[in-house]
Amino acid sequence: MTILGKKLSEYVRFQKWVLVAILAVGLVRLALSLACAPVDTVRLFSMTAVTLAGVLYCGIAVATRGFGSYRHLLPLLALQAVVANGIAIVGIALAGLTGRDNIFTAPEYTNLPNYWPHALGHAAAIIIVPLVLWPVAALVLWIARRSAGSPKGVASRT
Repeated sequence: MTILGKKLSEYVRFQKWVLVAILAVGLVRLALSLACAPVDTVRLFSMTAVTLAGVLYCGIAVATRGFGSYRHLLPLLALQAVVANGIAIVGIALAGLTGRDNIFTAPEYTNLPNYWPHALGHAAAIIIVPLVLWPVAALVLWIARRSAGSPKGVASRT
């Protein structure tokens, strides 16, 4: 599959450690929650924090490693959103199917009376979050290019 002239595997390979970190933190979060760890402990493992670090990483790395341009940030961010929200959807579905709440259905994180609208919200976030975070990553990319200079062969106005 090709997206904006790059294979999906190139996007995954470019940020594999970001995706692995989001997945690991999300799974630890779910596992701790299922093991009845206190919410204050589980909260220390934040997929949001890892994702925001991934946004910064992508903005800087696209500039410094010559991966592409501003438009290539969107698929990178979309992959992060798929992983993070996918884990949340699995956690919500697990609670819905078993009747046993976990960190993704804790009252601190949702006030919806039913699990499924919450899961659908995370499905929508797969589209919305990358669009919201793209300007942030683009600004980081712009700053990184101006600070370090563009790598050879990469136009800074794309």
